[in-house]
This record gives sequence, C-alpha cells and structure tokens, in this order.
Amino acid sequence: MKVTLYVILTERGSRAAWSIAPEVDSAFWLDAGYREVVYSEAARYDAGAGIHTDKPGPGLTERVTQLVFREQPIALGLAVMVAERWPAAGRPMDREEAREKLARLVALVHGAEERASALREPLPLAHAGHVPGACGGAAGRAGAQALAVQACRAAALLQGRALLGSEALALLAAADAAAGAAPPPWSAAAPALQLAALLGRLRLGGALAPQPQPRLLRWRGALRGGAGPRPLLRCQRCGSGPARMRRTPCAACGRMCAYCEACLAMGRSRECGLLILGTSDLTRPQLAAPSSSSNQTPMRSGDNSESVSAIIENRLAQWNLSPAQASAAASALRFLESDGLQKQTGWWRRHLPDRFAPNRTHPNHSAAGHQRQTIHNEEDADSCRRFLLWAVTGAGKTEMIFPLIEACLNRGGRALIATPRRDVVLELNPRIRKAFPQRSVVTLYGGSPQRWEKGEITLATTHQLFRFYRAFDLVVIDEVDAFPYHDDPLLHYAAGNVCTPGGVNVLLSATPPAELRREAERGRLPHARVPVRFHRHPLPVPVLLPVPPVKRLLEQKHLPRRLTMAIRTSLGRGAQVFVFVPKISQIGPLVQRLREIFTDAAIDGTSSKDDERGDKVLKFRDCTIRLLVTTTILERGVTVPKSDVFIFDADSKLFDDASLVQMSGRAGRSSDDPAGNVYFCAAVRNRAQQSAIRQIRGMNKRAGRCGYLVGNNRRV
Repeated sequence: MKVTLYVILTERGSRAAWSIAPEVDSAFWLDAGYREVVYSEAARYDAGAGIHTDKPGPGLTERVTQLVFREQPIALGLAVMVAERWPAAGRPMDREEAREKLARLVALVHGAEERASALREPLPLAHAGHVPGACGGAAGRAGAQALAVQACRAAALLQGRALLGSEALALLAAADAAAGAAPPPWSAAAPALQLAALLGRLRLGGALAPQPQPRLLRWRGALRGGAGPRPLLRCQRCGSGPARMRRTPCAACGRMCAYCEACLAMGRSRECGLLILGTSDLTRPQLAAPSSSSNQTPMRSGDNSESVSAIIENRLAQWNLSPAQASAAASALRFLESDGLQKQTGWWRRHLPDRFAPNRTHPNHSAAGHQRQTIHNEEDADSCRRFLLWAVTGAGKTEMIFPLIEACLNRGGRALIATPRRDVVLELNPRIRKAFPQRSVVTLYGGSPQRWEKGEITLATTHQLFRFYRAFDLVVIDEVDAFPYHDDPLLHYAAGNVCTPGGVNVLLSATPPAELRREAERGRLPHARVPVRFHRHPLPVPVLLPVPPVKRLLEQKHLPRRLTMAIRTSLGRGAQVFVFVPKISQIGPLVQRLREIFTDAAIDGTSSKDDERGDKVLKFRDCTIRLLVTTTILERGVTVPKSDVFIFDADSKLFDDASLVQMSGRAGRSSDDPAGNVYFCAAVRNRAQQSAIRQIRGMNKRAGRCGYLVGNNRRV
C-alpha cells in the first residue's frame, strides 16, 4: 500500500511521520478545537465502556506550528525507511529546509532501492506541500465526534491483536456483520485507525521494517552524502531476519517488494503492508483484585504462610486433585499470586538466534511519543514471568491448570492455552467449557469459525499466537518440547509477545528440553514436579530387549523368539499393543510380517500420511485393532487403557530421550492396569535409552520419597 509522508514542525524540533489518512493528521495536529473534541469523545467512550486508564492525553506538551506533506503517496516500505533516517531529536527548522530534507531523503532511499532492485521504475520526486495555520475540519465537530467513536471502537476490537491491514479490516467487518451493519470499506476504516493511532490506542507500522544499522555503516553512509545500501529488513510479526526475506514485483506499491516467507502460512507479511498492534496495555489495567462476584479469598502481601496455605487449599478443594497434583497446582498458584515482578531472562529469548532477535525500533504514529518507538520490546517480553510444570505423562496436567485459569479470570484477566496440535485444541475445548461453563471460550486454529472472536479463555494452536500482542495475563504453553514448538525460534518469539508485561507464562511438559531442566535444577526457573500419575502407581520402567534392526528383521525368515514371546504375552493378557518404528516406510512391511506370525490378532499400521489415522486410532481404542504399528505421530495425546509398548530400533538417531519417554508413557495410564510393559527393542544400548530410563526411575524415586505412591508400591 501507499501512504502519505510528512514532517511535523514544532517550536522545539521536527520529526518525520507517515499516515494512511493524512486529512486526519492535519486536523489533529493543527486544530486545537478538533483535538479537544476528539479527546473529550474518547474519554466519554471509555467511561461508557468501563475502561479506566490513567494515561494522559498525548500530543499536548508542545505546539505543532506547521506540517509539510509530500504531495504524492509513497510506498509504505519507503516511508518507513525515510522516517527511520530522520534524526530522532530533529532540530527546529523552517518550511523550506524541511521540504528540501524530506525530498532529499526520499531520493536517497529510492536510490538505494533502485540500485538493489531489478525493477527500475522511476519514482516522481514531488515537491512537499505546506499546510499553514489550523485545519478547518471539513466534517466539523459532529464529524470529529463520530470519527472518535469509530476510532475507540476499532481500537477496542483490535485490543491485544497483531494483524495485517487486510486481517484488521476482516475483523471490523465481522464485528459490523454481527451488529447488523454493513462492513466498512478501507476508505472508511483508514481514518478511524489513523485517529486511534494518534490517540495512542493502536500502533501502525510496516509489516517489515529496517533493522538498526551498525554504527560503522551509518558513518559510511554519512561520508557518502547519506546514500547507502538497502537496509536489512526484519519481519515485525514473527521476528524473522534478512535470511527469510524474498522479493517479488508488487502491484500495490509498484516495486520489487519484500515479503517474509517464514510466516507466509499466516498471510503475506509485505514490506509495503500495514501491521496493526492493539496496545492492550494502554486501555486495560493489569490484573485487578478478585472480582466481588468471585468466591475466592484474595491473598495479600501481609498474609502469613499459614493463612496463604489455607486460602490456596480452599481454592483447590473444588477441583478434586490428587496429592501430587494439588501440591504442584499450589506452587503454581503461589507464583501466579506473588507480588512484585521477578525479572527473568526468558528461555525463549536466549533460545532465539541473533537473526531472529526483534527489531528494537519501529515507526509509531501515536502522538504520545516520538516517531521511533519500540514495538517488540525485549525488556517487556522478558518481564513475562515463567513457571515450569514438569509432570510425567498421564499426570493430569490439564486439571492442574484449572485453578490457575480461575485465579486469572477472577482478577479480570484473560487466559490462553496454546498447544502445538489442532487435535489437542479440539479435545481440550469441551473439557474447558465444562470446567468453566460461565466463561466465554474461543477456539482458534487454521480455518476456525471463531477467528475474530474474543473470549476470556482462548484455546489456540501455537501458530495462532502470531496474531496477538500483549493480550493475555496467563499464557499456558502445552508440550513445549513437541513439534512444531520445539526448536522453532519463531514460535518462541510469538509466545513471548502475547503475554502482558508482568503476566505469567506456564510451561507444561513431561520431557522439558535440556536447557529448561538445567534452569529448574539450578534454581533459576520456578517450577513444580508431578512425579506420579493420578492413580498413584509408579511409571512402567522400560526393559531392554536385544533385537536386530527392523531392516534385518524384515529380511529374516523368522523373528527372534524373545520378541515373539513378549508380543504374544501382551496379547494373551488382553493388552493393546503399540509398536513404534522410526520410519514410515517400515510400517507396511512390518504389519505384513506380524500378520503372518500372529494370525489370530487384528493388526494394522498408521502414520502422519494416513488419511484413515483417526478411524484406526478409534478402532484401536475399542479393541477392534489389537496391535498398531505406528511412528512418533502417536507418542503424545493418545490414551488407550491397558496398553503395552514395543519400541523397535530404540537406538535409532530419530529417537531422542524425550521421544522414548513419551512413547513409554503410553503404557500404564489406566488405573485398571497401572503397570503395563515397555520394551526398548534394539541391537545396542545408547545414551538416549539410558537417559530415558534414568528419568523414569528418577520420577518413581521422587514419588516414593514424597509419599505419593499408594500402599508400599515403590517399584523403580
């Protein structure tokens, strides 16, 4: 898209800005009466909506004397670069000097573009126009009031969002359709969005923005008269750097326009595209005290430990948690309710490579600040406090977060539960709605019909986090070690940006990444461990079964006797048998071989490429299928009562210790069959197998020491 570039001249300095609705900027900056009407109407809207903010009205500390506009619109990407090159503390200057400097910067920026681009269409260097005195306000006072209401409404709908221009327009259209109104065209929405930005309720910027240049490059550019190479770009939505930028001819701006390929699945983030951030921290207070309708007793800083424990015990009573679950939930609840912001260096931030580090500067049209203002501030992101809930597979992690969600909601906050997989989101939806029947719940995933809705509780896949910004006071990230969240710096970046400053990020995992485990063990990361399942029996410890690799098994006429006896024993006792293999290509031949040996058992196989995977899992659960050969696609989220697990090629490089623990966790999940059997079938014993066994035994020992195991059952 193209925007209007202009310079704001004040008695004390100058700064460059750009606008998607320049007539609004003219009226706002130059007409004090227009500004007064807008502020008054905005305050009236806040009072009617129950919004309380102590933020003073912006833009009243210095008088704007003149605005110098560039007559022809300019591509948003170029406008952003011009605004970036304007000195942060621009000295006072007259109209002619501002006009010449603006034209010179446009020429320099376009020159760098032209040298680096295959598209060499000349950009007209229009003269900058001068707007003296006050703007009459074509729409008058009534128009100013109506536009102010539209701006406040748009800002409220976009609160806590990070959306491209087209997405924001779709959200506003959906809201109007729900109210029975016609959806607004862009020409009607742009003035409202621009005024909301001038009021400090939204932040408008380019979806891609220049990275701050090293000092040496800035000096070299100054020596060459300001010319320099094309600035390196960074995606403001996902944090990707120059390595993920691609350029194509763009019909919207007429240039070779860059776009981010890293977050392309979420919509094209272009250099000339608009990114709108709903600044929820400006319009909504931080966590408030528990509401009067809540039956919770608030915890105060002066309460002693006994009274705090009694309050927490009272809150947990309604959830019927096991002793281990209750202890972990109590620790997390104390952390959530703790006073004071504990400064922590975010694991996700340290996990982020330099090329994904967020841009520290970004154009902002808020009248409250300068043109350069941090948008994804590292300090704000790191101020989100983290808590690790380290619970074994089948421990009931979902039930443990219910008290945390309740505490957050009763203090006026919003809660997010993010999980890497869509099927888990759909599975959690009825459970959350049943636990919180009086609360609004929104479920977000690719193609979700609730895409633009807002709820007190949001369930989302991790990729949906790119569309939020400082929106949630409690962020629960499920399965932090699972694909695609694990080892994806973009998703870590998104998870760090959706939490409000001072909010809490709860990380759930049965197999935390090594760095998180080290932080927890060294006391750097507050955490709680749940070493036992809800039925309070120890975890099944894997047995090492010497077996040749699958490739050799398929070439042999007979399977090893020890393997066939173990499988026959499992089938004979009525257990459902998981057989995990590292490669999809091994499933079909192994299924055929097993069918030849175990002729009286129903045997099948499935993988991520199987369209009938869901049906086969259901048949496996109801015992229509007795033995299922699969890959790690079923290592999580599948609970089948009375199961035994065989992991073929357990020494494969594709199986790390976390995968082995997760696959082992499919056994012993039922209270009717808490023991189960797990076999590591491999030719050799490697470090991953030893680590997995060590972790499982360690949790069993911890459960025994804490007295969580039933009776005298202390098998480790």
